[in-house]
Amino acid sequence: MNVRERKMKARTIILAFVLLALSSLILPALDEDKAPLNIISVEKNSSLEKKLRSMDLDLLFEWEGRIFILARDPDLLALDKLNFPYTYENHRFPPLHQDRFYAQTNLNGAYHSYKELETDLQALERFYPQLARIFTIGTTLENRKIYALKISANVSQDENEPEVLFLGCHHAREWISVEVPFLLAKHLLENYAFNADVRRIVNQSEIWIVPMLNPDGLEYSIHYYRYWRKNRRLNADGSYGVDINRNYGYAWGYDDNGSSPEPAADVYRGSAPFSEPETRAIRDFVQQKHFRAMITYHSYSQVILYPWGYTKTPPPNEPLLNGIAASMSQLMNPVNGRTYGYGESGASLYLTNGDATDWIFSASGMPAYTVELPPVDQLQGGFFNTETDIGPIFNENLPAALYLIDWSIQNFRRALRRPQEREAKAPINKMARSSKKR
Repeated sequence: MNVRERKMKARTIILAFVLLALSSLILPALDEDKAPLNIISVEKNSSLEKKLRSMDLDLLFEWEGRIFILARDPDLLALDKLNFPYTYENHRFPPLHQDRFYAQTNLNGAYHSYKELETDLQALERFYPQLARIFTIGTTLENRKIYALKISANVSQDENEPEVLFLGCHHAREWISVEVPFLLAKHLLENYAFNADVRRIVNQSEIWIVPMLNPDGLEYSIHYYRYWRKNRRLNADGSYGVDINRNYGYAWGYDDNGSSPEPAADVYRGSAPFSEPETRAIRDFVQQKHFRAMITYHSYSQVILYPWGYTKTPPPNEPLLNGIAASMSQLMNPVNGRTYGYGESGASLYLTNGDATDWIFSASGMPAYTVELPPVDQLQGGFFNTETDIGPIFNENLPAALYLIDWSIQNFRRALRRPQEREAKAPINKMARSSKKR
């Protein structure tokens, strides 16, 4: 090899290293957050369903006798090893990694980012200083504040009035769950001076709204990966995220069907009950107050769910919980003609454990609900509500929220029995009884 050839070879090697270095800066590393996704469906029958429940899968919905699942390549390999028959359904849905089809204006469209929500909450406080006040109830792993907005006629005072709690955005990809509680706050404040019914309930209660419990996860879902669900905890195995709606203390880790001990799983419950700053913020906040009712908003499936989530056994006060849910569903239907089903959470497709609704109900005995917002299923949009969906979905949920506030006012003097009076003992952790190595 002559001198010229050696120089050319050296330049080629250097250029290759430069391109490699540049590619590492330009192209994000492929990690488990961005692993290729597929939507698949499996037949719903008792024998297959039993196997399915034992796996850490992201179950989306049921439709026409099939269960639809959001599956990564490792999930497909696990199903293949079990000779589990499934059908690819990607062709029936919007592109899983398309960034902008759900937002007509900018990256997140009319949906709130963390900073946008912060600005809008501050504006409400500034415009309605006698009615609205912002509190910081916690700080996330990435140092974002978890805000609670209090709405009351004498907002600077802690009055002897029923308190009602509305939560949004446990799960990052459920953007609509931020908008409904935020718009409830906006509606109450903007209509206080003009609407006698709004003025009455604001005068007689203290309404607390936490519209974005998982800002770290939400920001990640906006900028990097739209299907992201969990918070942004760096786990011991190098994976990211805890499902904060599996991290509450009641029935935490009851079994591996309602949550997962595996950090990479979408329903990973965390290393211990209340291990996450988001759930600790709600725990400490609720324990300081005397809430009479609660709704936590999620998406999707268009149902109203009440405890228990960890078991199919009916809860104490089940007739009361069912009756309130029925009334809310009836109020929602006439607005847009959509019917919200209702019932015990544990009787749905899959059990959960360590979720907010079970813990709050166990801690206080108050009516506590998960409202799964529209659509009914992935075929009609799933997590990807359009910007034009925001108003109609809020409008149909407004009567139910107002009803629950009013119910709390009317029943303020009728104390619900405390957990110890109801003998609602914490369930035995099935994992503690198991000798199986995990």
